Amino acid sequence: MTVNYKRGDFDSRPWGTWEVLDAGESHIVKKLVVLPNQSVSLQLHHKRNEHWIIVQGTATVTLGDEVKTVRQDEAVYIPVETKHRIANLTNEPVIFIEVQTGDNLDENDIVRFEDQYGRVNG
Repeated sequence: MTVNYKRGDFDSRPWGTWEVLDAGESHIVKKLVVLPNQSVSLQLHHKRNEHWIIVQGTATVTLGDEVKTVRQDEAVYIPVETKHRIANLTNEPVIFIEVQTGDNLDENDIVRFEDQYGRVNG
């Protein structure tokens, strides 16, 4: 198992912020804020699954070939190797909790396919 996060890690991205709330041997818990009219890249992970629960706002989530609206108190499961994206098409921030599980929990386990900020490596 590789976990390259620790509680309190924080980063700003063009779309918003993330903060590590908890880090264990096989899981990471993050709080993410997606700013209005922003989105993360269309991406996948080779080594981790993700569970998202929306705690504030309304998100537009791409999961494989499906695009759906996810509201406060609703959850999404993203299996390993599944293309996914969260977008905020509203004028209010979207806040969600992300639980990562897997054998290798590393920020470098991201393959980007589309990105409005020019960060594509897929």
